[in-house]
Amino acid sequence: MIKDFLDKTIKDINFVDGINPYLGKVRHVYDTPKGNKLLVTSDRLTAFDRQITTIPFKGQVLTQLARFWFEDTADICPNHIIDYPDPNVVHCQNLKMLPVELVVRGYLAGSTGTSVLTMYKRGERDMYGTTFPDGMVDNQKLDTPIITPTTKAATGDHDAPLSAKQIVEEGILDEATWNKVSEYALALFARGQEVAAKAGLILADTKYEFGLAPDGTITLGDEIHTPDSSRYWMADSYEERVAKGEEPQALDKDQVRRWVVARVDPYKDDIPTVPDDVRIGTAEVYIGVYEKITGQKLEFPETDDAPEKRVLNALQSLMTKEQAA
Repeated sequence: MIKDFLDKTIKDINFVDGINPYLGKVRHVYDTPKGNKLLVTSDRLTAFDRQITTIPFKGQVLTQLARFWFEDTADICPNHIIDYPDPNVVHCQNLKMLPVELVVRGYLAGSTGTSVLTMYKRGERDMYGTTFPDGMVDNQKLDTPIITPTTKAATGDHDAPLSAKQIVEEGILDEATWNKVSEYALALFARGQEVAAKAGLILADTKYEFGLAPDGTITLGDEIHTPDSSRYWMADSYEERVAKGEEPQALDKDQVRRWVVARVDPYKDDIPTVPDDVRIGTAEVYIGVYEKITGQKLEFPETDDAPEKRVLNALQSLMTKEQAA
């Protein structure tokens, strides 16, 4: 089934009537006449700070899985959602984003320079306001989840780690705002871990972004608990693999990463064309996460649909309605 959509992925959205377009690595963002936002999630897959390929249904999975989580956590905190004009499109409030990303970690994991595992392996033990004991192993579960906040880096720069004390003392956020977003983040993570566990998954860590709504309310934005913003592992094999010193079985885009790294230096060389079987396998991972968590089958569009045209029609329709209102 997936193979029928290999040449029907959404790579670029040329929305000429879009207001103040921002073209990101995966998303295109536009303002609307009423001052809201339209977030369009493509099927592009990025890795090594580069666009590598497209994965069938990736954008739909990210949008619709985030939809499930936004609806499931609406009792915990406000979110930016208005509606969904298309399976790949979010119509949302225009938030004034806070300058801090909150990564909540339940395990000693990660590979980036700001991850607790990377810093721990460098010999650091006091990280993000938490003291870690000696003798921990890769991907070990933490006694309690912690927040590892970072600054939001400009494009091309790297995020910088912060502590709660720094955030308040340096005036990045006031104490009341920091306390509220911290409370929200930990509650969201607890709900995420609970739902993931019922689906046979471990939510190891994830990223949250908050902003201020037009009325000043602290509001959850961006995305929530998707495979692009979160680390999911299979629960049934976790303990055995960690005991052997192996990596947990991850549900993410590692299949593409591994294929590329086995052939070239992705930071220096041209990236070869990713074969169809790898693209299909990665699509199966994304769809599998969606179906495990939601308990629903992903609804495939008709194979003769032109997905980019479908998205453009949805964007234009919403713009026209707002202009006429």
